[in-house]
Amino acid sequence: MISLVVSTMGRVTEIGALFDSLLADQGTPFEVILVDQNADRRLDGLVAQYAPRLALRHLRSAEHGAGNGANAGRNLGLRHALGDIVGFPDDDCVFPAGVLAKVRATFDADPRLAILTGPAAAPEGGLGSGRWNPESGVITLGNVWTSVIEFNLWLGRPLALALGGFDEAMGPGARFGSAEGNDLVCRAMARGHVARYDVNLRIIHPDKRLTPEAVARAGRYGLGLGFALRRHHAPIGTWAPLLYRPLAGIGVSLLRGRMLHARYYAATFQGRLAGFLAPEARSLPEPTALDCAA
Repeated sequence: MISLVVSTMGRVTEIGALFDSLLADQGTPFEVILVDQNADRRLDGLVAQYAPRLALRHLRSAEHGAGNGANAGRNLGLRHALGDIVGFPDDDCVFPAGVLAKVRATFDADPRLAILTGPAAAPEGGLGSGRWNPESGVITLGNVWTSVIEFNLWLGRPLALALGGFDEAMGPGARFGSAEGNDLVCRAMARGHVARYDVNLRIIHPDKRLTPEAVARAGRYGLGLGFALRRHHAPIGTWAPLLYRPLAGIGVSLLRGRMLHARYYAATFQGRLAGFLAPEARSLPEPTALDCAA
């Protein structure tokens, strides 16, 4: 069975769309663990609507003593998961038909495989925003940065628990606001586990519009990526372009008079540099394995 851990706060309608996409493709056994980080009861009606049709469990993080942030929610759900494979869809994803069957078949065909990833798909078709590895294959320290996104990351539950789950100092709601999936995959590879990227394994996720809020987010996301690059000793040929490419974006945006774009690239550069230089990135402490609660 595959366990889908959905950590959520603030959304309702989008979760219904995710559940509808799962209901349309039930050929592969799965469960959904909805980790509710809302202070109110806004999801109770949604849970009541879908529980008769999905193998659905509703965990309220406050009732389980879990911390705030997406990764605290994911780790809580991971502790309660029953499947041999776990995935962590965002609460605004939509699953195309056949995704779960493809994940199941890929793991069953290769007992050595520890982690499987794929890119984001845009709602209108094609790949989602961001830079994506154009070729399927084994993930390395050089290409992991364009081969991983958290909502399309699959791994065995025993391995996820042994790795300590996601780093709760990273990801949405934490200081280092991104790259927690890259970090998890790097930690697994450091232990000798095989990770593979499939460019055709795609999950639909809305592209983010460029807004003042997105500019504020860019700094936090940049912190996470810079932190992970330094923490895992990415080769200079990998980290240098990622660190300094936003400078070119600033220059081009200023020449074109696109001030919001220039601010976005500036925030991205400042965040990545600060994350790369953060003292916490200079060492990689051994994570504590998570206990299984289920």
